[in-house]
Amino acid sequence: MHYYRYSSAEVSCWYKYLLFSYNIIFWLAGVAFLGVGLWAWSEKGILSDISKMTRLNGFDPVVLVLLVGGVMFILGFAGCIGALRENICLLRFFCGTIVLIFILELVVAVLAFLFQDWVRDQVETFFKNNIKSYRDDIDLQNLIDSLQKMNLCCGAQGPNDWDLNIYFNCSSDSKSRERCGVPFSCCIPDPAQKVVNTQCGYDIRTMPRSVWDERIFTKGCIPALEAWLPRNIYIVAGVFVAISLLQIFGIFLARTLISDIEVVKAGYHF
Repeated sequence: MHYYRYSSAEVSCWYKYLLFSYNIIFWLAGVAFLGVGLWAWSEKGILSDISKMTRLNGFDPVVLVLLVGGVMFILGFAGCIGALRENICLLRFFCGTIVLIFILELVVAVLAFLFQDWVRDQVETFFKNNIKSYRDDIDLQNLIDSLQKMNLCCGAQGPNDWDLNIYFNCSSDSKSRERCGVPFSCCIPDPAQKVVNTQCGYDIRTMPRSVWDERIFTKGCIPALEAWLPRNIYIVAGVFVAISLLQIFGIFLARTLISDIEVVKAGYHF
């Protein structure tokens, strides 16, 4: 079959390889996230016994890492191949998914602003549920410890929330050495100590309240996060705007490349 081209239109190499470069970063980041997530699951033995997933009571941060990595990997792959092969189907999939994610982000942001009390209650419930599973998953444990250390807080609303955990519960039935204590991440760090004292929170809740203020953070993490947000609103807004601009830029590149390909195809007559 012979075909003749009557139009001088052509696909812009600039947009084509710019979109490819844009997506190769996403694809490599997705590979990195997936690698880290699978390594973490391997260390916890989940890959060798997948049924362990059903026995995790709290939130597993690795699931979020794998989910983000999977989305980035698929989008990056579709964008890279779509740009190089000038495949309109893959480019539309990439563009449509980015648009959907962008809209979902806007909807979540608006709803979170309109229903702040509901969001606050959900975050508090989520935090308390994961306090119960603090010792069940090392990744969850590290996440809670990091959150408490960064925000100088302890528990959801205060140190007594650690009664929800069977190891830190003050019940007389508990045989745990951590009974009526708090995790080390609740302790006020001592600048003179070069080695972290992981037992600094032992028995602290059996002591008078006046001692608490000297040794542990008494502010809950929910109030701490509520106080942190207004102080850092420009940083949060800046991050949101930066992510939005990256997404809009990707949508623009994909739509422009799709238009170029369609114009070129329209210029061929068989």
